[in-house]
Amino acid sequence: MSGKAGDLPERAGGPEDEGSPPPPGADEIPEYAERVLGVAELIPPGRVMTYGDVAEWLAGEEPPTPSSGASPGAGGGRRVGGPRQVGRVMALYGGAVPWWRVVRADGQLLPGSELRAMAHYQEEGTPLREAPRSAEGHIPRLDMRRARWDGRDPGAPG
Repeated sequence: MSGKAGDLPERAGGPEDEGSPPPPGADEIPEYAERVLGVAELIPPGRVMTYGDVAEWLAGEEPPTPSSGASPGAGGGRRVGGPRQVGRVMALYGGAVPWWRVVRADGQLLPGSELRAMAHYQEEGTPLREAPRSAEGHIPRLDMRRARWDGRDPGAPG
């Protein structure tokens, strides 16, 4: 990963971020965003983690030592965010990583990106649940019980 926001080929983009540029002054990807994107890159093909899973993973990392000079909330520190912060990072910077592997906990596909995500899921063999006939557009959901990855051995079932 290069570390420059301008080097990203595409954004994952959520509905609220459609067409919006990165935040003002975002020449460098924030350190927290780099960490989120790093976790997304670890998720094996055919598996997923929720936004909350990624946030928990990052919360389990060792915090900085006082001598490191990093202070929480100072922009460069090892801040820990929640699912919404992970979603925001993926919306702004996720185009350079397998964004389709970081998902909602209910297995619903990202609105506005369903077809792009579905193509990836089908290519990777990600477990899906058939959509009920009453579902809008009959778009399948992820089978979270089978597709969810807990961060252990990439080849082992979750």
